[in-house]
Amino acid sequence: MKEKVVFLDRDGVINYDSSEYIKSWNEFVFIPKSKKAVKLLSDYGFSIIIISNQSGINRKLILKDELDRIHINMIKSLGECGGIIKDIFYCPHTPEQECRCRKPKTGLIEKAQKKYNIDLLSSVMVGDSTKDIECAKKSGCKKAILVQTGNGIESEKILSDRNIFPDYIARDIYNAVQWIIGLKS
Repeated sequence: MKEKVVFLDRDGVINYDSSEYIKSWNEFVFIPKSKKAVKLLSDYGFSIIIISNQSGINRKLILKDELDRIHINMIKSLGECGGIIKDIFYCPHTPEQECRCRKPKTGLIEKAQKKYNIDLLSSVMVGDSTKDIECAKKSGCKKAILVQTGNGIESEKILSDRNIFPDYIARDIYNAVQWIIGLKS
């Protein structure tokens, strides 16, 4: 049986984003209720996979080892609250490199789908940017949720101008998870 997966963007959804990029664990600050939201998804039996553009690596702003440390600390901190992250897939490329894995392209979700037994028709993507919603729609995720944290409010207008509509617009990840769980019931 294929598992139900919630794909989460990282910056702007789980933690506060920065125009200067998150380059160390000291700069990583959880958005209120994001830990609680991840725990709730875990409690309801969802597998959580983070799908994130991390071009700071190829921009030489952060080393891969430091990004790995951030992710290890994030997973540990979420785990201490009862939240379980199944895996993290990220794209280190800049937009100019035009790789297949950089959202809004679907390469990261395709990698996750190949590695795990994922049914995209029952999966959900939660993000704060146009790239996240476009990626979810292109990859065939059942639902695409835009959160208003991070870049969400600006992205809402851009998506509307492009006639791309998220299935739900949430105040934050916690509100998104409440909606997801309501779908499951």
